[in-house]
Amino acid sequence: MQKYSICFLSFFFLFYFSMLNFFLFIYFIMNNMVIFLEWEIISFNSMSIVMSILLDWMSLLFMMFVSLISSVVIYYSKSYMSSELNLNRFIILVLLFVFSMILLIISPNIISILLGWDGLGLVSYCLVIYYQNIKSYNAGMLTALSNRIGDVFILMVIGWMMNYGSWNYLFYLDFMKNDLVMFMVSMMIIIAAMTKSAQIPFSSWLPAAMAAPTPVSALVHSSTLVTAGIYLLIRFNLLLIDTLFIKVLLLLSGLTMFMAGISANYEFDLKKIIALSTLSQLGLMMSILSMGLPNLAFFHLLTHAMFKALLFMCAGVIIHMMSDIQDIRFMGGIGNYIPMTALCMNISNMALCGIPFLAGFYSKDLILEMVSMSNLNFFVFLLYYISTGLTMFYSFRLVMYLMINDYNLLSIYNLYDEDFIMLKSMMVLLFMSVISGSFLMWFIFPYPYMIYLPFNMKLMVIYVSVLGMLMGFLISNMNIYSVNKFLMSYEISNFLCLMWFMPNLSTYGLNFYFLNMGQVLLKNIDMGWSEMYSGQGMFMILKKYSIFYNLFQMNNYKIYLFSFVLWMFMIFMMIIL
Repeated sequence: MQKYSICFLSFFFLFYFSMLNFFLFIYFIMNNMVIFLEWEIISFNSMSIVMSILLDWMSLLFMMFVSLISSVVIYYSKSYMSSELNLNRFIILVLLFVFSMILLIISPNIISILLGWDGLGLVSYCLVIYYQNIKSYNAGMLTALSNRIGDVFILMVIGWMMNYGSWNYLFYLDFMKNDLVMFMVSMMIIIAAMTKSAQIPFSSWLPAAMAAPTPVSALVHSSTLVTAGIYLLIRFNLLLIDTLFIKVLLLLSGLTMFMAGISANYEFDLKKIIALSTLSQLGLMMSILSMGLPNLAFFHLLTHAMFKALLFMCAGVIIHMMSDIQDIRFMGGIGNYIPMTALCMNISNMALCGIPFLAGFYSKDLILEMVSMSNLNFFVFLLYYISTGLTMFYSFRLVMYLMINDYNLLSIYNLYDEDFIMLKSMMVLLFMSVISGSFLMWFIFPYPYMIYLPFNMKLMVIYVSVLGMLMGFLISNMNIYSVNKFLMSYEISNFLCLMWFMPNLSTYGLNFYFLNMGQVLLKNIDMGWSEMYSGQGMFMILKKYSIFYNLFQMNNYKIYLFSFVLWMFMIFMMIIL
């Protein structure tokens, strides 16, 4: 083995890159700076191909978070993927992913955004099918094809923007606002962002992508790839305010948040619960963005990235300890056996629920108070608050199954908490999950938000959280059959459990009629008439004739004489005629 493995080199490079971005970010935001670099690759007559880079506080801060999470994930992979023969290939794929993401973050140019965007989709596909079995292939195909829709819409945006002077969309957002072309562009950008960020009707790929190794889930499907769509909308937000599509997006993302929260309560696969939780938070970011508060969406995006990556890393340690079992019904009491992992798990869960003074509280509480301040209708208000309660609900259910129940797997078990490589990388994210909320609040919002609300309205977040926690506790102690039997019918439970039938609709729903038509054609044409008139038909004719001729050749004297007479008669007739 080489002296410095690729894991350590990547870790150090990304970690120092992250620190560099952090200090640059502080410098930029204090001086209110933006750097726009343009590198002209080729210039011919009036045509010029340029590569442009936009560095402002937002791109630097996002790059810092992406490189920090990817550095600890790569360090974590050194232990998690240690039995993998092709570890170098895995690390290089993750690095490719990170560089695609960075290209997407720093480009103000729609063409270089497409490069980064496509790189994300492609590398994500390679990582989802990393464990090569039929389930991974299906999940990878669903992921890739869902993301292709977004890619196609970005290509169409490039086509529509041909009418302008360049593809640097940043220059056209403000003053081309009422133009028809920009209207079309805004619609396409929203659809592209919805595919990447897995909003309804494209939600089914995110839980399916959990077929990837856990470090990939921690990096790709919680904090970077799925937030690319939101980042794109934050960049385009000047264009989107007051359009019809942004109102539709508000409705769809609110429903996504609600649907994911309900489905997570029915799920028993540890990674899928966390994936649905990610989907719920993505719905929250998208909906607050649709209300015209991009800074809040960005703030929640960053805090969420920290604790969700930590949650996935804890899940990875638990899955390893449980000899690769992901079903939470087998787990229980793990706090006794792997205390440090359980600590990280509980703190990240609490940050997700918005327990005061952890990372999630600052962004979530601010978002919900802004929703209470807004003049939107009661339906949207209810979606926000019920979804917040559901977040608490599934998190507490997870804690009940993992920490409080009895250990359910084997009578002889070997659980230990001594994987220091994994623990060290988790400690970095643990630290960030505790402090990132307050320090980002201090940086991003230079002025204090004072939100005056009635007392009960102010405490509404606490009310729904406590109610959700109570429900989680009670439902976890109930028998699942009694929940289905007495609280709602089996059909409704089935509908809620299967993500409102979205996985089936986005797979069979799209291809059923085509596949069915193919089956009918195969049965009637390929294996029906064409067989009768070609292969099998010729064989039958030849077989019948050969049986008939065989009759003459059986040396039967009577038949021979008779055929001879007939033969002579035929020749005689021919001569006469």
